[in-house]
Amino acid sequence: MSTTTDPAQLVRDAAEAVREFNHLTFPRPDQTPALPYPGDAYDAIGALKTVAQRLPQAIEQIGTALDALASVGHLGSADGDDPNRLVACTQEFLITAMEQARGLAQCLDLAHSTTSTLTYSGPDDGPEDEPCGEGMCQCSCVGYLHPCGCDCPRCLYCQQLPDNCECDD
Repeated sequence: MSTTTDPAQLVRDAAEAVREFNHLTFPRPDQTPALPYPGDAYDAIGALKTVAQRLPQAIEQIGTALDALASVGHLGSADGDDPNRLVACTQEFLITAMEQARGLAQCLDLAHSTTSTLTYSGPDDGPEDEPCGEGMCQCSCVGYLHPCGCDCPRCLYCQQLPDNCECDD
């Protein structure tokens, strides 16, 4: 969590994180894809969905701040326009942005749900002895059920790998 007291810097940091994501995931034929498995896409979509879900509140709070400044007469205009009119126009744009952000969040929610059932069926290029929880395996290995199809040896009681299990045999 950031310790900055500059709200605009937090939004700039979020924009930079998205830019870095875009650069990292840009498809390059000579490199391994940054999202090689459906679970990676699922996680990325889920994170973007969360960002989109939080945008309406952030946008609304910017509008509230402008309203507060206008109500106490602390706004001017560099080009001589009426600041109250400019705030009213800004509010209209912000309301539209909030509506579109909600629509974006809904679409990402649908995409997130849809990708939740996708599985990887390509070649297994990873090490043969990948422990559960790494690579494509994302199950918690509860009991005898391994939804991902792995066969990792887990203690039936504490669900730890044998090296970490402290249960009495």
